[in-house]
Amino acid sequence: MSSDEKKPKGITRRDFFKGAAVAGAAMAGAGTLAKATEAKGGHKHPKKIKEFKGIPIPVDTLNEYGETLETQLLLRSSPIAIKMLKPGDTIPGGAERPSDSSRIGGRLALCQAFALARRQEMTIVMYDTDHWCFEPIIAFGLRPPPEDYLNGDTTYPFLIADQKAAAKHAQEDPRLPYEEYEGSGMVFGPAKTVSFSPDLVMIYCNTDQLRYFILALGYKEAYMVNSSFYGIGSCGRAAVPPLLTHEATITVPDPGERDRAAMTREDMMILTLPAKTWPVKKKKSRNLFLDLMDGIDHFSQFMPYKTAFSPSMQPDFQQPGFYVEYFKQWNLWP
Repeated sequence: MSSDEKKPKGITRRDFFKGAAVAGAAMAGAGTLAKATEAKGGHKHPKKIKEFKGIPIPVDTLNEYGETLETQLLLRSSPIAIKMLKPGDTIPGGAERPSDSSRIGGRLALCQAFALARRQEMTIVMYDTDHWCFEPIIAFGLRPPPEDYLNGDTTYPFLIADQKAAAKHAQEDPRLPYEEYEGSGMVFGPAKTVSFSPDLVMIYCNTDQLRYFILALGYKEAYMVNSSFYGIGSCGRAAVPPLLTHEATITVPDPGERDRAAMTREDMMILTLPAKTWPVKKKKSRNLFLDLMDGIDHFSQFMPYKTAFSPSMQPDFQQPGFYVEYFKQWNLWP
């Protein structure tokens, strides 16, 4: 999608950034951002997380970019737009609740609901009574974590051999504090069709596509994605850290993604991006989702994904010019 081609319907990316920069500077002056919160033992969550509302992306811009991602990057499923709901928030029209939807037919694990959103292009809203897996109930602060969970009993000794290590693992898992998020929910659906501005955009992709996304994210200011990995609880690990830190994260899909959702291939990873503009430094703000799209826009002009990488195995392949110069400097040129 070159800069001379199709523009966002409601507002151009450049105009959006101009407004975001001004508002972001004001937000930055109001205080510092909340960093990742890790619960450590019992219910010792902070009573109040310092949060800013962030500047949302226009819905029509989101829809267009969701379509662009899916078609230009040859994604096997739609990127998901996710919005957190506080008690009393209006549920977007057309969203279905698993617990009372005749089409869904019952409560779901969150990975199953994500699969329906990205593969069946459904918009789904979930509160505590819609979940059928314990992991997201704890991760999103819908109920307090049970003591045996905090003691590591869900992973010891089957997954983690040492009980103290299992307890530490459980206590330090990223999660939203129950005291602040009790009664909350989330709504999500395909980024190309939802009618709301999200907090996050979550992309299921293969490793080839992930590399391209990482390069695109780094185009503007050499942004680096820093993540920690574990094989269980990918729904929370993919969403909670970006909600708290406003940083991108990469996640390995867990067994439920394969066994219960039945729609996640073995070569897939999850990239999650904050979709709002947040202050990052004094008088500076950033929207990582828009940064991603800027990078894709740039690379698509000379290195589109469909033709960017061609597998080959050839000794003494033709080197780019700067390779040659470096090899000559090192006395490695034949």
